[in-house]
Amino acid sequence: MTDTFLQAFDALPLGTFTGISNGRRYIVTRQDFSDGNSQKLVAEELGGADYISLNLYRLTSGSRLKPCEMPEEKVVEFVLSLKPE
Repeated sequence: MTDTFLQAFDALPLGTFTGISNGRRYIVTRQDFSDGNSQKLVAEELGGADYISLNLYRLTSGSRLKPCEMPEEKVVEFVLSLKPE
């Protein structure tokens, strides 16, 4: 996981918002838990079938990305291209 990914993730608003990623529109929810040490992002494509889900853990040993039943590349690409509306 790169600093670029972490910066893009951190720039996303907390709560629920709409955004566009790779030309598709999504409803996205970003949540922080445990004082920001555990974070979750879930996105559902509006008018489509795509779904994104990930957990991000900020550990003293470094950040760990855990996609939920999908390739890490898919969630990284999604976050890097996501533009909140």
